[in-house]
Amino acid sequence: MPAVEPASLRTITVSQTTMPSELDLFHELSFYTIAKRDPEFIHQHAVDAFAAQVADANTKPIALVFALVGLYLQVEKQFTGKQVQRAHMQLANRRKVWTSPALPENRGSIRVADVLSEPAGTARDVKIHEWCASVWEAFRASRAEIAQLLTSELDIH
Repeated sequence: MPAVEPASLRTITVSQTTMPSELDLFHELSFYTIAKRDPEFIHQHAVDAFAAQVADANTKPIALVFALVGLYLQVEKQFTGKQVQRAHMQLANRRKVWTSPALPENRGSIRVADVLSEPAGTARDVKIHEWCASVWEAFRASRAEIAQLLTSELDIH
């Protein structure tokens, strides 16, 4: 009769599947947005939505302020990504001290995975804009602060 191994010595092979992190998914989305080479530069909108959505107590104030500036300009003023990028550069040249806005508990109902679930092209681009609106809505308590910053620093009303 063959010897039977104790259960503790038997090898069981289990396939391990790891779920991609939010950052991994954002990198995948970035590959898509950068590869588009579109004149409106939708990549900037994705960067701003992601930065605001994942911000925490360790996020530098300038990163969160710039993300919210980008979302405000895109959602409320219909700025392209290129226009948002220029506004970021102008702000960086004018101001050096930044105060971080309050972080809401909810950061929007749309996540990077939702954007990537849409087929590449128009549907995904629309979802990026919806994502921006979702995150901006979550930060609505910071709207007056961001609007005032843009009025005083860049004369954007």
